[in-house]
Amino acid sequence: MNFGYKKMYIGGQLRDAISGDKKEVVCPANQEVVAEVASAGVGDAERALKEADKGFKVWSRFSLAQRTKWMIRFRDEVLAYEDILRKAIMFEMGKSYEAAAEDVQLLTDGLAFYPQAMRNMHDEIIPDVENTHRHKIVHQPAGVAVAYLAWNFPLLNVGYKVGPALAAGCSIVIKPSELSPLSSYILGEILFKINFPAGVINIISGPVEQVATTMTKSKIPKVLTMIGSSASGKRVIADSATSVKHVSLELGGNAPFIVCEDADINTAVEIGIALKYGNCGQICVSPNRFIIHENVYDEFLDKFTKKANQLKVGFGIEEKPDMGPLVTLRDRERILKMIEDDVAAGASIHLGGNIPEDKPNGFFLEPTILTGVTRDSRCFKEEIFGPVAAMMKFSDVEEAIEIGNQTEYGLVSYVFSQNEKVIRRMSEELDFGEVQVNGVKYAIYLPHGGIKESGIGHDCSYLALNDYLIKKRITIAL
Repeated sequence: MNFGYKKMYIGGQLRDAISGDKKEVVCPANQEVVAEVASAGVGDAERALKEADKGFKVWSRFSLAQRTKWMIRFRDEVLAYEDILRKAIMFEMGKSYEAAAEDVQLLTDGLAFYPQAMRNMHDEIIPDVENTHRHKIVHQPAGVAVAYLAWNFPLLNVGYKVGPALAAGCSIVIKPSELSPLSSYILGEILFKINFPAGVINIISGPVEQVATTMTKSKIPKVLTMIGSSASGKRVIADSATSVKHVSLELGGNAPFIVCEDADINTAVEIGIALKYGNCGQICVSPNRFIIHENVYDEFLDKFTKKANQLKVGFGIEEKPDMGPLVTLRDRERILKMIEDDVAAGASIHLGGNIPEDKPNGFFLEPTILTGVTRDSRCFKEEIFGPVAAMMKFSDVEEAIEIGNQTEYGLVSYVFSQNEKVIRRMSEELDFGEVQVNGVKYAIYLPHGGIKESGIGHDCSYLALNDYLIKKRITIAL
C-alpha cells in the first residue's frame, strides 16, 4: 500500500518544505516505501512558530465552549478517518491493524477528556487576613507549545499533547518523529478539511538538528514538551536556555517487574507477556528486568516461556500477528549486540535471540528471554526497548527493592504480591513515578510521569493541564 505524498500543515495550510525536500517513509516489516512526506528545514520551523504565535493570539481568546466545539469536531473527523489512520500506523510502524487502534483511541480520548478537565480547573480565592484586599489565583494559557514526539505510538503521543494544550488555550507545533510522520501528516489533512482555526495546530517533521534545535532555541515557545529518550530530553533542556521556558518531559524507562513468592503467577505471566512483547517491546513502560522470587522462579519462567513461544511474529491485516518488527535495522543490531555482550558475560539465551528465518526483509526479532542476568548486564542497566525479557532471582523484599531501584530511570515499576505489608512497603520504597500492583492500567484520566532520568511533569489526567497554564495572582484593594 502506498499513501502517496503528504505535506506539512502550517498556519492552516498544507505546505511543501521551503527547500522542496521530501523523505521516504519505509515500512519496517518489509522495507517497502509506503509514502513520501515533506521534510522540514530551519525555515519551515521558523514559519511554523510564527504561525503558532498568530494562532495563539486568536485561540487563547476563544471561550472554553468555543475551543471544545473545535476539539470535538476534530475528534469526530479523526473517528471518520480511523481506518486510514490505523493503516498508516500499521505501515509506518509495522504494527498490527488491531494494535494501531490504541493510537486512534487515545488521540480521540484526549480531545474529549481535556475540555471537561479544563472545566474543573477553578480559580482559587485566598482570604485576606486583614480584610482589606480581595485575592484570587486564575489560570491563563502559557503560550505557544512545541511537542517533540517519539515514533512508537504516533497518534497516542499526539493525543497526550494536543488535548491539554488546546483545552488550556495554547497553540502547538507538533513534530512527529522522522520514522513515523505519516499518520500525523494525515491529521494535517483532516485539520485542513475541517478548516480548523489557522495556526492553532501545526505539524512538521524533519531532521532534529534543523527543526527541533531551531524551535528549542527560539524565544517564541513558552512550553516545550517531549516524549523520547533521556538523552534527547537533556539536550532539549540545554538548548532551551535561550529563554525561560516551561519544560515537560516523558523520557526513558527501565521498569522492574517484581514477582513475590505469594504472587498469582498466572496473572503475573499474562501481564508480563503483554507488557514485554506488545509493540515489540518498544514502549517506555515495558518491563526490562523481571525480578522473580527464588521459590517461584522456575514456575514463572516455565509459564512465561511457554506463552512467549506461542507469540505469532508477523505483519499484515490477514496475518493478525501478536508482535511486529523493530522500527529500524539499527535498533535490531543494537539489541542483538546487547544480547551478545550479556551472553559473553555469563547470561544464557533461554528463548529466541535470533532473526526469524521466514522474515528476511523486515526488522524482526524473535521474542527473547535471557536468564543468568546480573546487575552488571547491559540488559539490566540499559533500556532495552525491544522484545527481550531479562530474568533475575531475589530472596527477600529488601533485595527486591534494592534491585528494582538500582537504575537511573524512574518511570514505572510493577509488583505482584498478595501480602498487604509487602505491597505497602514496595509502593512506598520503589523509586518510580508509578507503582502498579497486581495489574496494569493506563488511561487518559490517569497521570503518567516519571522521576529521575525518566522525566519532568505528567502526561494524561488533569495534571497535564498544568504544563500549559500559568497561575496569576490578582489582588484588588477593597
